[in-house]
Amino acid sequence: VLAVLGLEAAAPGECELTRLLQDKLQYEMRLQYMKHYFPIDYTVQVQYEEVLRPSNITRLRNGTVSEAALRYLWFHVSSQAVLRIREVLPEKHPSWKYTQELCQLFDALGEEYSKYQQTDVETVVADLVKLIHSAGAESRSKAVRPKALLDNCLKVMRMLYGVPCELGMR
Repeated sequence: VLAVLGLEAAAPGECELTRLLQDKLQYEMRLQYMKHYFPIDYTVQVQYEEVLRPSNITRLRNGTVSEAALRYLWFHVSSQAVLRIREVLPEKHPSWKYTQELCQLFDALGEEYSKYQQTDVETVVADLVKLIHSAGAESRSKAVRPKALLDNCLKVMRMLYGVPCELGMR
């Protein structure tokens, strides 16, 4: 039973990094860097699977996908979303440094995930991660505002890490 509980619990490193991410994803920062510094109604092209909303998590949970697998999925979707935003920014853009810092936090989180065996990830999650990282999937793309991508990132992060990491709603 403890092994099962241990698999579901977030690692201390994950918790610390998600706290740092939560600080970086404060509303004021998302508003400034992802809305005010972009043209009005600016959108980024992302794959359909790169938009992960709380409702997606609820549906997967009801399909008995483990919390560890959901966090693994959230990591891949969110880090890819930040990379998509960063792809459209020139280095001199005011949001460049902000997205660079987010990328560094996701890279550190990726290091945490590399310590664990991901072979236990459910097939549905593994297939979604493969689809997100496949190059030819642009045919299923949609236009999404940069702020909306980070809003979803934060909401889902709070759903997945709120209890195990005691993330407060700041």
